[in-house]
Amino acid sequence: MSARGALAAFNDAGVLDAADVHVALRLSRLGGETDEAVLLAVALAVRAVRLGSVCVDLLRLREVNVEDVDVAALPWPLDAVAPLRVSPLVVGGPAGALRPLRLVDTEEGPLLYLERYFRQEQTIRQFLDSRSATAPPYDAAVLASGLAAGFPAAAPDRQRVAGALAVTRWTSVVTGGPGTGKTFTIARIIALLQGQEPGVRVALAAPTGKAAARLEEKVGAQGLDLRAMTLHRLLGWRPGSSTRFRHDASNRLPYDVVVVDECSMVSLTMMARLVEAVRPDARLVLVGDADQLASIDAGAVLGDLVARPSSAAPDAALTQLVGADLHGLSWSELVNGVVRLARGYRFEGAIAALADAVRNGDADAALDLLKSGDPSISFHAPGDVGALREDVVRSSAAVTEAALAGDVPGALAALEEHRLLCAHREGPYGVSEWDHRAREWVQAATGRRLDPWGWYPGQPLLVTANDYDTKVYNGDTGVVMASGDGLVAVFPRAGSVVRLHPSRLASVQTVYAMTIHRSQGSQYRRVSVVLPAEASALLTRELLYTAITRAREHVRVVGTEESVRAGVQRQVLRASGLRRTAIT
Repeated sequence: MSARGALAAFNDAGVLDAADVHVALRLSRLGGETDEAVLLAVALAVRAVRLGSVCVDLLRLREVNVEDVDVAALPWPLDAVAPLRVSPLVVGGPAGALRPLRLVDTEEGPLLYLERYFRQEQTIRQFLDSRSATAPPYDAAVLASGLAAGFPAAAPDRQRVAGALAVTRWTSVVTGGPGTGKTFTIARIIALLQGQEPGVRVALAAPTGKAAARLEEKVGAQGLDLRAMTLHRLLGWRPGSSTRFRHDASNRLPYDVVVVDECSMVSLTMMARLVEAVRPDARLVLVGDADQLASIDAGAVLGDLVARPSSAAPDAALTQLVGADLHGLSWSELVNGVVRLARGYRFEGAIAALADAVRNGDADAALDLLKSGDPSISFHAPGDVGALREDVVRSSAAVTEAALAGDVPGALAALEEHRLLCAHREGPYGVSEWDHRAREWVQAATGRRLDPWGWYPGQPLLVTANDYDTKVYNGDTGVVMASGDGLVAVFPRAGSVVRLHPSRLASVQTVYAMTIHRSQGSQYRRVSVVLPAEASALLTRELLYTAITRAREHVRVVGTEESVRAGVQRQVLRASGLRRTAIT
């Protein structure tokens, strides 16, 4: 209500939220800035962070999308760059040294940052640049022997190249879609490093407890006895502390190798805290799918690192280790320590082709596959939910039957048979609506009431916050079981289970449907995806790709052709300076 001029117009149009406007007005009073173009740029910079970007590309300032709003008709300033160059919020002024904004020039154009995020990005940039200047010591003969033993194929494949990079670089990145062998490659990398230095100290980490548990389980299946933990636990989270983490630039992590899985979910802020804590003489291996949904918070660091340019020359030592045939990998990627795994081992055929079509932005190919009649893919209109209902009822019946019989492995396996995914939390296409529908379908089929506020055998559970005391973590899914001592909640954990009385669960909800964001890092035999209307800003290429690649055997898409086409064509564009060639 206190906004005037452009701020008020953009707020009324729905481009800016109240928080964006309040920050701009507050900085105006503190810094003595009155220029309307500068204040609008401040509000848009706050908005950018809120929507996941690290900064604002000032040459693309007008590229904002708001449903049912003619953005071009808003009172955009003719030039925001010139007033920003002399603004006290950028250069300081009579009001003091307050400089909350950073204006950065790049070869591609000027970027505007909130100072905090510029410093975090610079922390990562400087970390990468300093570590790329030198190579870690390694025994080439031992490495060549380890590569031959761990990757016995005659021609060097990309997994072998990733192994060589992880040993010969301080920092390496392994990216690829589900089933491309990322976890297998992690295990081989660790074996190679153990061959270089027996007793090497290795840390395994992931953004969420569920992802950490899956990493530990999969690496354990490769014969490695290593514990995995969340990034918060690795860094030593201190709730309420001004320093937040026990490990930082002044108290480094005590590991020789740090491996982080599911890096697409790691925000700029968390990545900056991580690289600050990694010792200069420790290797860092980042693993994840750069095409998946990025972090909920600001930044798309994994995608930036994969796309980061380089003009360095080929490495003769690396060429000797892996051969001249790099299977389409470019030297610019390899010099940056990046390997993209491309060969799928988990699923192929129509699901893999559909994922590729979505990732490549080919809406026509995606729709052709959805309509092809292939048994691994089905496409249904929004009102055609009969097959979805059958899957929900069938999987719930299997979970309940096993839960009543006390069959823990059977109940947990049945829980992974089918998953209903939504883009939104609320609304007609959201989790709340479809979770309610699914519960009603199950109630109608069984004739018994399912109390969402109570506990009952077969109840599917989703943990929504980390609880280190009970050893259940944000994103964990489990089942309420019948037992001789009453009801017990069970959660899978690296080859075993965690058993708790349901009353000990502090942050948990019944889950018959979940958001696509929540499903990251998981795999299900069958997946049903409810798409929102084509105008939804959440409907993006990354969202569709993530949803499709959760399925091992069958993916069902419920939506319209227009929604599919809009999702494939709309790509998440998070502004960042990490992939820019140079900044000043």
